[in-house]
Amino acid sequence: MTPAEILIKRLTVLAKTAVLAESCTGGLASDALVRVPGASRVFWGGFICYTLEAKTAMLGVDRDLLRRYGAVSPETACAMAQGALERSGADFAAAVTGIAGPEGDGTDTPLGTVWIGTAVSGRPPQARRFHYPFSREGVRTAAAEEAVKELLALTD
Repeated sequence: MTPAEILIKRLTVLAKTAVLAESCTGGLASDALVRVPGASRVFWGGFICYTLEAKTAMLGVDRDLLRRYGAVSPETACAMAQGALERSGADFAAAVTGIAGPEGDGTDTPLGTVWIGTAVSGRPPQARRFHYPFSREGVRTAAAEEAVKELLALTD
């Protein structure tokens, strides 16, 4: 079974729901989940927040936080996950923000850097850094797969 299939099965058994907020992955993690039969019972949906404006408008990420830390940071990943959790009412949230390339974002952050934030009601959000030395599509695919695995880890 794939991580997405395991996650959907586990959420079903737990009678819990999950939500995603995706930037650099552009919906790939959500796509992995909706490919699994029965996902509609436990996957609330996803937010595709590619721009800074979208992160603010859709998830409530504070503009000052984005100015201070940038889009690709643990602070932003956590704020995205928390915003997705609060706006959806889901039980578990994961958020992905990163630099897939081929150009950088004007900061010193290396291409292939990805932060994945997670949030669960009643706990502070967490973020983990990943680095993928792949092509743009390789970074996006790896980050989407990891986002699903991070959601899965929340259900343990």
